[in-house]
Amino acid sequence: MRIERVKGTRDFLPGDMRKRREIETKLRGIAELWGYEEISTPTFEHAELFTIKSGEDILKEMYEFRDKSGRHLALRPELTAPVIRLYVNELKMAPKPTKVYYFGNCFRYEEPQRARYREFWQFGAEIIGSDRPEAEAEIIALAYSIIKELDIDAELHLGHVGLIRELLRTAGVSEDMISRVMRLIDKGARDELMELMRIMGVEDGDTLMRIIDQKGETAIEEARNMVTAHNEAIEHLEHLRQLLDYYGVVYDLNLGIARGLDYYTGMVFEIYEAGNKLGAQRQICGGGTYRLAALFGGDDVPSTGFAFGFDRLAEVYHSDDKEPKKVVVVPVKNEPEVLQAAIGITTRLRKHFNTYLDVMGRGLRDQLAYANTIHASYAVILGKRELTEDKVTLRDLETGEQYKISLDECIAKLKRAL
Repeated sequence: MRIERVKGTRDFLPGDMRKRREIETKLRGIAELWGYEEISTPTFEHAELFTIKSGEDILKEMYEFRDKSGRHLALRPELTAPVIRLYVNELKMAPKPTKVYYFGNCFRYEEPQRARYREFWQFGAEIIGSDRPEAEAEIIALAYSIIKELDIDAELHLGHVGLIRELLRTAGVSEDMISRVMRLIDKGARDELMELMRIMGVEDGDTLMRIIDQKGETAIEEARNMVTAHNEAIEHLEHLRQLLDYYGVVYDLNLGIARGLDYYTGMVFEIYEAGNKLGAQRQICGGGTYRLAALFGGDDVPSTGFAFGFDRLAEVYHSDDKEPKKVVVVPVKNEPEVLQAAIGITTRLRKHFNTYLDVMGRGLRDQLAYANTIHASYAVILGKRELTEDKVTLRDLETGEQYKISLDECIAKLKRAL
């Protein structure tokens, strides 16, 4: 019986994995150069970790279950909440700021579409202990440097949810309804938003709509003119912009960024792929400033961070996808003394090169045919004659040239060639 893979999941072939590991290596290297250390959290957590802030409705979008002891668990739908849980449990006494990065798979029960899967991967970084503009600027600059290193055509949009939240509080909107409004803004559901504002009796709904429409260089000044009572968020954003200029970060102001998650409290940013390679699902990174630690039993510590959709990065990243250079050790005869020597030679070569040794009992011709099939560059041929002379025959599989030389000479020659 043939068993298909589960809907919303993928198999990754060797070429796919080379590309993904190439991106992953670059991301890890950049984060560590910026002083971030790697952490890892469990694939499943108590479901309460995700419902405590977002409510029970989020369970509809999650893989959640009861284990054999009746505990209510869930496969993690994102990594920010697990990271802050880890911080509260293990790192709350660490020096501030605590700078960490992470990479892992997540799970959401939603309809699969292009670049959106039920199992997906995130790469992210967090500064825990500061919500100052300096911390926010570093996080944004780190995300920006990743985009530059991967040579991805992208746009960075910068906003501040504190401005919208404070405007709604001043209008007498409850915190629960503020969260609902923010989700509608995040979805771009303007008609629903206006209807909700009307139902709530918010008289200044037009001001809210005008603020979320503000984009570009004039956005801050326009917002200042509309909401003079809420200048703290604006001043914060202006300080942040100055620091981003120091870093050389190119961005667009966009006060309509709301981020659908309830825990964002201040600066928010999103990065979009600009080369039309992802269609409608073109957001590749999102982040901002938030407070979650107190919800999980810790102190009310501010944090700022981001997460990249790793699968979307993989879709838009251009890799040369060069297969590693391969060497094949070819024992001419399937005899104990030849096989023993071939294994010894293979063991030495594997300290330096990707080396294959026949495990199928093939003859010389078939082994060389296999070497061509896997695009090997060289074959190290070993028979009784080579054993007697304490040499090997090194064949260039592209030119057909071959040399009978010692193993040390063979290794030296391969090092120069590969």
